Amino acid sequence: MTSGTPGQPVYFDYNASTPIDPAVAEIMRPLLETVYGNPSSGHWASAPAKTALDHARELVAALLGCTPAEIVLTSGGSEANNLALKGLFFRRGNRPSHIVTSKIEHPAILEPCRFLERLGATVTYVPVDRSGLVDPDDVRKSITRDTFLISIMHANNEIGTIQPISEIATVAHAHGIFLHTDAAQSIGKIPTNVDELGVDLLSVAGHKVYAPKEIGALYIRRGIAIEPLIHGAGHEGGRRAGTESALLAAGFGKACQLAQDRSGMAAVQRLRDLFWDRLRSAFGNRVVLNGHPERRLPNTLNVSFVGRVGADILAQMPNVAASTGSACHSGQITLSPVLEAMGIGPEVGVGAIRLSLGRSTTQDEIEAVVEQLRRILA
Repeated sequence: MTSGTPGQPVYFDYNASTPIDPAVAEIMRPLLETVYGNPSSGHWASAPAKTALDHARELVAALLGCTPAEIVLTSGGSEANNLALKGLFFRRGNRPSHIVTSKIEHPAILEPCRFLERLGATVTYVPVDRSGLVDPDDVRKSITRDTFLISIMHANNEIGTIQPISEIATVAHAHGIFLHTDAAQSIGKIPTNVDELGVDLLSVAGHKVYAPKEIGALYIRRGIAIEPLIHGAGHEGGRRAGTESALLAAGFGKACQLAQDRSGMAAVQRLRDLFWDRLRSAFGNRVVLNGHPERRLPNTLNVSFVGRVGADILAQMPNVAASTGSACHSGQITLSPVLEAMGIGPEVGVGAIRLSLGRSTTQDEIEAVVEQLRRILA
């Protein structure tokens, strides 16, 4: 991708979005040029589009370990999350409704929950520990007679901490409650088999797994009924109206097929660990790891430079694409809600930078960025 020498562009923001894999682009190219029919039309022009769509659904299902009929294609992870939460809520009608989620969920969970609270739902936001882990017992204690849904993300997008989803599933199903997980960050990095996780609904996003943007999916276990967000014709088994894009679906399907081979993640994890070793050697106790030291996505390194502001550091490294959870408004630094929920104070939290690696990351890039940081923080 790049040589990683100082001044050259370096990409460490794979948790935000991934480039389209060349094999994915190759699958999509013919559909751009020749496959233009509506998959639902039922004539010669629609047949290639329907074939591509059906095959894509099979590949997504294969990655998640479910049947194609349990996959609803969406415009991405945010829509999938909204469909899961709102779809189950609206299906309940006027019954009292209680949802359990965590304080460190993605906004695509937290904002729908706040919206549903305005419609009469009650929501419990369970805490996390210093490493960002949810305690299944806190989930259990939050359950009421009106609880119909538990939604806990599989892996956190900022710190990479992996939640004990299978243990939470045991709690949920012992009480007859649906369990949803946002797996946008974990797809292609760690196992996401729905039966092994024990989930009833699971959201994924294409652009986190080297597929195009504006495509994703929601797994809905067979037998679970939801109210559509988008009403119209009977697309996606009546669960999401709108003519499907065979082009985007084909790219997503190919990306999911490639993601079944996670052998490359071992190399990514070695580079991530090397990155952390280099940072510790360079800065000692002036750099702190955020998130669980072991139960963490293999590509994710969230570190805080103590006493510094992460956004200021990145501003001095315009060639480095990375992110920080803190925000600056009118000169005031706002701590990342995730780090705040973990009990990390401002002195450490505002210095946080997320460095997320991917398939194209090289050791040269890591060495170059560490050297830039040495000069900036000298």
